[in-house]
Amino acid sequence: MTCAIVLAAGNSSRFGQNQNKLLAPLADGTPVALRTVQNLMAAVERVAAVVRAGDEPLAEILGAAGAEVVVCSEAFFGMGHSLACGVKATPQARGWLIALADMPFVTPQTHGMVAAALDSGAPMAAPYHGGRRGHPVAFSASFYEELSALRGDQGARWIIDRHRGELVRLACDDEGVLLDIDSPADLVRFNQA
Repeated sequence: MTCAIVLAAGNSSRFGQNQNKLLAPLADGTPVALRTVQNLMAAVERVAAVVRAGDEPLAEILGAAGAEVVVCSEAFFGMGHSLACGVKATPQARGWLIALADMPFVTPQTHGMVAAALDSGAPMAAPYHGGRRGHPVAFSASFYEELSALRGDQGARWIIDRHRGELVRLACDDEGVLLDIDSPADLVRFNQA
């Protein structure tokens, strides 16, 4: 089965010192990362959330919601390490739907559309809104070696660039695929929308 991997191991450096943006409340009080996990769980059967070592509050919330919690001891090296950790923790998956925990506005329907493209044989798939690639991005099991070898803070962008011809572009009306929360101002703006 396709496994969603939620990257939730960042240090929220742009959000402010000593604040975990993933625990910040949305307008209805739901923490940012929890909403992301809830939206994914409405679309796929298995969700693994990668968190950094020592982030027990986030791990507890996401685990209580039904996500498998994967602790990445090397998360401080960057997103590539976290993504590789999540893929290595789920090697039996038929593919992975890679989602960012700070993007809580992607609808379950969009997550489901991207996962369905992978399940239908797409090597890679991503939603596009207004001509721009958004998240999540799905990778088939054929990318296991490349994904599990990722390092640093680049994430999987170079894999997408390297295999551009294999990417299935899925047009959607979901602006959430482009909206991430990087700063307190982002959170205020999105909560007021």
